[in-house]
Amino acid sequence: MASKSTPGILYVTMQPKEGLPDAQFHDWYQNEHGPNRLRLPVCNNGFRYRAKDLENQPGSKDKPEWMAIYDFDELEWLTREPYTRLRSAPVQSQRERDTMKQIFVDRRSYDLLKEWKADDFKDFQKVENEGEQNVMIAVSFVLQDGEGKDEELRKWYEEEHVGLLQKVPGWRRTRRFETSYLDLESGHKTEKEYLALHEYAPQNGLGGPEFKTATTTEWCDKIYKDVVKGRNRRVYDLYYTFGAASRDLSSLSSTDAISAEFVEGLTKTHPAHKAPEKWPAIESFVTTPDGVQLPYRLEGSASPNAPVLVLANSILVNHGIWDDFVSHFLRLTNNKYRILRYNTRGRNALPPKSITPVTLDTLTTDVITLLDALRIKSAAIAGVSLGGATALNVGLEYPNRIEAFVSCDTNAFAPPSNAGAWNERVAVAEKESSTSSTSSEPIVGEQLAELTVRRWFPQSSYDDATLAKRIARVKDMVATNSLPGFRDGVKALHQYDIREKMSGYQGKGVFLVGSEDGVLPKSMKENMAAKLGSGVELKVVQGAGHLPMVERPEEVAGFVAKFLEG
Repeated sequence: MASKSTPGILYVTMQPKEGLPDAQFHDWYQNEHGPNRLRLPVCNNGFRYRAKDLENQPGSKDKPEWMAIYDFDELEWLTREPYTRLRSAPVQSQRERDTMKQIFVDRRSYDLLKEWKADDFKDFQKVENEGEQNVMIAVSFVLQDGEGKDEELRKWYEEEHVGLLQKVPGWRRTRRFETSYLDLESGHKTEKEYLALHEYAPQNGLGGPEFKTATTTEWCDKIYKDVVKGRNRRVYDLYYTFGAASRDLSSLSSTDAISAEFVEGLTKTHPAHKAPEKWPAIESFVTTPDGVQLPYRLEGSASPNAPVLVLANSILVNHGIWDDFVSHFLRLTNNKYRILRYNTRGRNALPPKSITPVTLDTLTTDVITLLDALRIKSAAIAGVSLGGATALNVGLEYPNRIEAFVSCDTNAFAPPSNAGAWNERVAVAEKESSTSSTSSEPIVGEQLAELTVRRWFPQSSYDDATLAKRIARVKDMVATNSLPGFRDGVKALHQYDIREKMSGYQGKGVFLVGSEDGVLPKSMKENMAAKLGSGVELKVVQGAGHLPMVERPEEVAGFVAKFLEG
């Protein structure tokens, strides 16, 4: 038997009981259960399959419709923290406990015995392969009593069967497993079980002459007659690939979906029929490799194939600065897009072991980390201020992931005076020594917040009652920003220069700036739009300051929509 350090899989089949709506079942599994496991570094991947051999009949307890599979380098992790805490309160939500009561579940673990791969085998966990289909045939069996049966089975697989399967058109991979020591020690099963997983492309030769040859040899007949006692065969289609973040908006578009808050309050789902804007939304988080949690909100089109627009903030605010922009943009585009916005590192205090100092490249990598966790192959991005520099840099660095960028109210380089100016602002906040009303954490405070919004917004906006309310909201965002987070995050503005990268850019980009944002209209024209190439537009939003999406959300949304659609 394999040792405890042997790689293996967690193999779960399940069938909802009558009365559990499909939308609730899928929302729970795809937005809560699966992503929680993929957030753990010990869980290499996660796939969800749907049986295709039910002959148009619904699944049952004995022949469940759904299967999920997770790969682990070492199955012993299933018995350790942090995995075990996923299965108990307070991490396990009440929704999960209630949902599990409405599902027939069979959970098994298997140790890997051997693997065969085609030369063109694709790792479906890689984001570049998102959306591709896979067919899996799962064959499980127990052996007859007697010595040498397992060895005879092994020889048949290795010396004949797999070699013949490799000749079947579309064959991708075969893996052999045996019941894990975990299951044998727990008494889950009284007999050792073998499992073979055969993977094929959607267009394949299953049922064709090569497949018939592989399954009708004399040796094959002997194995089923003299070695195998009981055998179960299922055929599955790949249904969903888990990432390390919740992203399934489609299950939230049904009226059967319910609002849910789970995972210690860190994730919330908002069904379309209960949302004010009538489109589904998910609020959750992604954890970067250096341990920083980036809260995000994904909303808009329920289609998993809908184009994505990422929105990046300025420093000292949260992604709420885009609220009005999002409403206008999705209406203007008939809810065609998925919108992903997030809080940049520095909104909250950073973990002691996180990357230091924070740089523009750090923030650029964070965007890719978000896309990877949400399994988004490519996206457009719009950002403002530090977020605008991030949008520009990620577009330049990752043209294969970023289809287009909109860079707003920013600069392609940090002037030498930047570090000193921002250090003075940090000192203002430190002198005030404000703390959060809900915790003891130091925050930026009112003094710097007032100085900041007075610099960001022209007096004419304060004179408008509607805009004055928006400015007050932005001021509160600034005042409540973590002071340690601000102190660390603002270092990204101390020094950077990406002007040289711009001249060779071949992609799609555009710039936008508020007319009242100091010298930026002039400098963005000279240092950014002109350097990117002839004909690159610089949109000047009249009457707006540093955050045009707050002051003129409909105009900015219209410009971005026209640019992306053009």
